[in-house]
Amino acid sequence: MKSLTDPSQALSTGLAKIRTEFHVPDGFPAAVMAAAEAAKRVPNQHADRTAMPFVTLDPASSTDLDQAFSIEASGGDLVLHYAIADVAWFVEDGDAIDREAWARGETFYLPDGKAGLYPPVIAEGAASLLPDGPRPAVIFTVRVADDGAVKLDGAERAIIQSRAKLAYDSVQPADVPAGFAELARRIAANEERRGASRVDPPEQEVEKLADGTFQLSFRPMLQSEQDNAALSLAANMAIADAMLAHKTGLFRVMSEPDAFKVQRLRSAAQALGLSWPAPTSLRDYQRTLDPSNRQQAALMLEIRHAGSGASYQPYQEGVVPWHEAMAATYAHATAPLRRLADRYVVRCALAISNGQPVPQAVTDAFTRLPKVMGRGDSRASQINHAAIDLAEAVMLRGREGETFKAVVTDLVDHGVRVQLADMPVVATVKASGLGQGDGLTLKLVSADPDQRSIVFETV
Repeated sequence: MKSLTDPSQALSTGLAKIRTEFHVPDGFPAAVMAAAEAAKRVPNQHADRTAMPFVTLDPASSTDLDQAFSIEASGGDLVLHYAIADVAWFVEDGDAIDREAWARGETFYLPDGKAGLYPPVIAEGAASLLPDGPRPAVIFTVRVADDGAVKLDGAERAIIQSRAKLAYDSVQPADVPAGFAELARRIAANEERRGASRVDPPEQEVEKLADGTFQLSFRPMLQSEQDNAALSLAANMAIADAMLAHKTGLFRVMSEPDAFKVQRLRSAAQALGLSWPAPTSLRDYQRTLDPSNRQQAALMLEIRHAGSGASYQPYQEGVVPWHEAMAATYAHATAPLRRLADRYVVRCALAISNGQPVPQAVTDAFTRLPKVMGRGDSRASQINHAAIDLAEAVMLRGREGETFKAVVTDLVDHGVRVQLADMPVVATVKASGLGQGDGLTLKLVSADPDQRSIVFETV
């Protein structure tokens, strides 16, 4: 983790340039804002579940809270009551808010602020599951067996009252419902039995601090984040299974790396000094990797790069939608304030759970959403990479001519990808005769925030 000193405001200037280059929306049109104000109608199709002890768990700074949860025991099972923001209560098909959301696809995040999918009056107010008052939600009841198998028991529109806004970096075991850690353990054990191969390496990210400065870091997931992710995983899998059984839905799918890429990963592991037994599959091996170990974290990043990437797929007769990393049928339903597709999956699951036909508008949306969400995911990734490239250039500006220790993490066209030993910086260097895991010394040739580029040469 490194703080960025930026007296000339190159970072702020560069972030403004990124917003322009990638057409990041600046606020919302007046018609959308007016529609959002008018959409704050009183819920009248919702059961009263304000007596249930819901809490939320998110980054401390988050105000657009999609999910709240409560857990209870039922014999040997754990029952997860997962309340998801009822965005559809505030957004009508084809209205100004809906049309703007389709144009965006998802929320775009930058270090100096986000461009939301929905206006703040909805996303951070009327629909957000904050603890400052009752909120409308869709409660999914998910039964989690002792072996971690999940089943959707039901769904209903309800009014809930969150008891607390908990944060990943400060939550204590006594703050969360009894059964939280056990539920996460069951889901993790079930993943291992299924052979799931989710990879969660440390993320390179730029963060704005409370004093207005920025920092660049490799941030591993906290245990509280991993446990919280288990709740979403349980709900998304249960909803996906229910949609598949009813021959409808929108699914998240991903294929595994091909044999050539797996062999390259085996070579990378060997170069990084890691032991990967020949009979062990990639799926089994990567579950043993520790993100706190530098060499293993480097391999985790390469595994992620080797994947084909996930995409969206509507239900197709005779086709089982499969997510290789999850080793399961999987859907996105738990973040409707941040992803457009989730609003429609929630509506679909609510309908089939109550024996109602899926609205035609939802079925029609499923055929259009893969393209829209793919475009949004690509744009979000480009914005994130641009922000990191900018931060690296700002961090290194003025240090031209200095030398830095680095390690090779991968071989790329006409060179190698390296990670600096003492700074959270990843770069591509023109070099030959090097292998993964090799250490080397680099000299910084240039660092240009305006071009978001850094250039090293080998010493």
